[in-house]
Amino acid sequence: GFAHAHGCRAGAHVQSRLSVGGPVSLHGVSQPLNMTDYIEEQRNELEALESIYPDSFTVVLENPTSFTITVTSDTGENEETVEATIQFTYIEQYPDDPPIFEIIGQENLQKSDVTDIITLLNEQIQENIGMVMIFTLVTAVQEKLNEIVDQIKWRKEEEKLLKEKEAEEVEKAIFHGTPLSIENFLSWKAKFDAELAEIRRKRQKEEEQAGKVKLTGKQLFETDHNLDTSDIQFLEEGNNVEVDESLFQDMDDLELDDDDDPDYNPDLGSEED
Repeated sequence: GFAHAHGCRAGAHVQSRLSVGGPVSLHGVSQPLNMTDYIEEQRNELEALESIYPDSFTVVLENPTSFTITVTSDTGENEETVEATIQFTYIEQYPDDPPIFEIIGQENLQKSDVTDIITLLNEQIQENIGMVMIFTLVTAVQEKLNEIVDQIKWRKEEEKLLKEKEAEEVEKAIFHGTPLSIENFLSWKAKFDAELAEIRRKRQKEEEQAGKVKLTGKQLFETDHNLDTSDIQFLEEGNNVEVDESLFQDMDDLELDDDDDPDYNPDLGSEED
């Protein structure tokens, strides 16, 4: 933008050397225009711009004529807007020579957006050489800003959808996993116990192969504390056996013959007496 602007200024100096009233090309036709004709065209365009953009048009310099126009996009769905303030400067033989322009302010635009606007302005200037063009340039920028607002809207919607999807996945992982129940807990417990038993079996086999002494029942009892609580848990859970004591009330009335006992030794019986 700046290089282009300096180039335009240099061109203005070259054109200014032409004698006033000399033949110059306007609209592709050689016409004997003088500087008064350019000044008149420029003045007429300024009046029109001031009428079209009463709130955003500001003259900042009289000679050379320089002014700013603030271009604002339409409002997006979420009240967002983008904005660019452009300063235009007439050169002596505008519109046969391009105006100088510079973007001096912006809101909510990225660097790439500003670059795109500068490119757009340069293209429009080349297409409109020979005609007053500021309104055409501003209209092109207005349309570009509206496109940018739409892109912002879609970008925000995509980001919102992505965040919602991520939140849903997290919620599913936390709250919508396999529901905990006695059945699936016992299934998990059985699988866990089986894996643990397999680990212990392998470890015991390795110890045996290494020549270590196999644990006795007492050692197993002391090392695995689950063994000393399993029976208590069994009783506490209501699985204890009820004994009918009446079955044993008449034990004294039973006539038991010691001869029926093959291990009975009468000699030992007499010694105890």
